[in-house]
Amino acid sequence: MTAGKKVRVAVMGTGAVGGYFGARLAISGCEVAFIARGRHLEAMRKEGLKVKSLHGDLHVRSLFTSDPKEIGPVDLILFCVKSYSTEAASKELAPLVGKETIILSLQNGVDNPDKIAALWGKSRTLAGVVYIASQVLTPGTIRHSAGGRIVLGELDGGISEKARAVHQLFAAAQVPCAVSAEIRRVMWGKLVWNAPFCAIACLARATAEEIVESDSLRKLAIDCMEEVREAGKCQGVELAPSVIEEALKLAQNLGEFKPSMLQDLEAGAPLEYEAFNGIVVNLLRHAGKQAPINEIFYAALKFFDKKNRAVTTR
Repeated sequence: MTAGKKVRVAVMGTGAVGGYFGARLAISGCEVAFIARGRHLEAMRKEGLKVKSLHGDLHVRSLFTSDPKEIGPVDLILFCVKSYSTEAASKELAPLVGKETIILSLQNGVDNPDKIAALWGKSRTLAGVVYIASQVLTPGTIRHSAGGRIVLGELDGGISEKARAVHQLFAAAQVPCAVSAEIRRVMWGKLVWNAPFCAIACLARATAEEIVESDSLRKLAIDCMEEVREAGKCQGVELAPSVIEEALKLAQNLGEFKPSMLQDLEAGAPLEYEAFNGIVVNLLRHAGKQAPINEIFYAALKFFDKKNRAVTTR
């Protein structure tokens, strides 16, 4: 990203996360193009992207497309597709990638940046973790109700010039952002939250706050988190016990917010159970250990996902 030159950004996956952060960058003066599909894309082409935010509403009119070829090479790609689409979407980035292009994964899960780097190289790939409560309210409109912070970093640790450059870009867009030399630990810390709260929200049809306030669901969440901590050790990531209390506090602060997987379940969309619970089961199984809570979550969510897909293909 050259100083004095307008920064070109492409958002791959303009959902609740990509749409919000892409809109923030657009309002700050970046040239942002948004990649989406379906009714959401149609609505944005007609009326622009609308964000109803607790920090003030935004309305962006820009290039909205389903074809990266219409955009061309950019300085920064916000990679925001669901985890199950990572490999397929990574292959579609070619028209967007120039010599200096940076790809920032803003996805849930702990292995998506590695999948991107396998295709495009670690030298241009950054991992990001987002803390935000947002959802697609109606096609073309996103509601942002809490949070909005990003932590990003290099897959191999350290703090690079490209990480600093992306940090400065978000800071200029008034997005709270930090650079971490231990981004893998940060990603696993987020999984400590996602693995229990997304699964329990789907099984109990409960908000994050309701889960924390229920003695039985709270215990279930804690047991799941302990399994995530054990799985992290299998990849050399030691998470302090305090990460559990931090996750519970985060859920409490979100109030009536529905976790992303419950939003997907209610919308009849595919579920990210492989990235949230499947990886915990597989890592512990390969280590000769069990993950009974995550195994149950995984089996139940796999059933829900299959049912969703059957309905949407009718």
